[in-house]
Formats: sequence, C-alpha cells, structure tokens
Amino acid sequence: MMNCNEYKEAIAAEPNGEFEGFEHAESCADCSAFRDEMRALDSRIHAAMNIDVPELKMPELPPIDEDSNVVGLPYRSKNKWQPTWFAAAASILIAAVFGLRFATTQVEFDSLEAEILAHLDHEPHALRVTTETVSERRLGRVVSKEVASLDRDVGLITYAKSCVINGKEIPHLVMQGEKGPITLLLLPDEKIDAAIQLEGAGINGYILPHGNGSIAIIGDKYEQMTEVEKKVLDSVEWTT
Repeated sequence: MMNCNEYKEAIAAEPNGEFEGFEHAESCADCSAFRDEMRALDSRIHAAMNIDVPELKMPELPPIDEDSNVVGLPYRSKNKWQPTWFAAAASILIAAVFGLRFATTQVEFDSLEAEILAHLDHEPHALRVTTETVSERRLGRVVSKEVASLDRDVGLITYAKSCVINGKEIPHLVMQGEKGPITLLLLPDEKIDAAIQLEGAGINGYILPHGNGSIAIIGDKYEQMTEVEKKVLDSVEWTT
C-alpha cells in the first residue's frame, strides 16, 4: 500500500494515470486534494499547448522600386498577427508553470544556509505531523549505499526525497520530533569548519560539520535539539 509521500510523487509525474496504489487518495483527504491540484495544473498546461494557431502566411511584397532599390511594405493592421501573440502567450504560460516548479535549481544564493532556508520554504508539504513512516525501499533509494549508511533507530522518518542543494543531489529527510517535524539534509560534499546557525521565523536549526561533509538539522524553535543532533550525527556515516 502506498504512503502519502510515494503517492504524491507518483501523481505529480502522471496526474491522470492509474498505477499500483492509485486508490490511496480515496481514503486520504490530503492526497485527494493534491491529486486534484495536479490534475488542474495538467489541464491548464494541456489547454495552453493546444491553442489553435492559423498557418502563418506572409504577404506578397510589391516589386522593388528600381530608382530607390527600396521595397514598400504594406501597412500591418493591429489584428493581423493576433494568433501569433496567442501562441506566444501560451508558451510564456508553459514556461512560467515549469519555471515555478524548478525555480530552486536555477536561483543562485549568497550562502549555503540561504539556499537551505529557501529549500525548506519550497517543500512545506514535507513538514506533516504523522505516524506513517516511509518504506524501507524508498528510504534506500534516497539514502543510497553509495552516499551514506543510516541507522533507522535515529527516529520516525516520515519523508524521504532526493533534492538538489548547491548543484548536488542530496537526501532530504523528515523525522518526527517532540514539538513537530524535524528536517534533515545530508550533505556529504559540503565540508564546513564549524557549526552554522540557521536563522528563520519559528525555527531552531544548524548545519553541523560531520566528517568530510555536513548535516543540516532544522526543527521547531521550541524543540530541544541537543539530543536530536547527537543522535543524528551518531546515526549517519558517509560511504563516499
């Protein structure tokens, strides 16, 4: 049976398709709403791509004035090229939709901490309070043996996705804490000399050095993070 994270990933890739576990949304209001949103977005993209644009016909040019070697162009009415503008508008709409989806991989940031905070804002749906753990198969795909080994005793992991930080694909995990969800970003290629505090509204977080890389740990501002940080650092071992 699919969990919420797996269902959302599948429906985002194929909004109108049917796949194993498709019936999950029938018993989950959150996933049902997400499915409807993805289908509506897909319909808007489809409509934009199917605007009927008449064939472009170039006007015949009058003969060249032999005395001036200048061609006199006919006057263009305001509405003559309107279909072309409709097509251009459709292209802009499509570009805007996909630009919003993938904006986090295109923007340049002043620092690693700024990019991490922006990434958290980009995936608010990851911070759900739930007791539903991700599957071993999914966690194994995100935290592959080529990147790190992770002790499952670290806590209840309810979200696992491969994301891009500083141009590199990294594991983005969420575990449940005492005061709410806690985000873990495993950064095997981001070596830092000392802990970096992450400052934002309502959060308590740090990027902590760990071997040849680092780990970002961000929770609620009231979360007691000392034990959480120690447990996470003890549970992660880089394999690269």
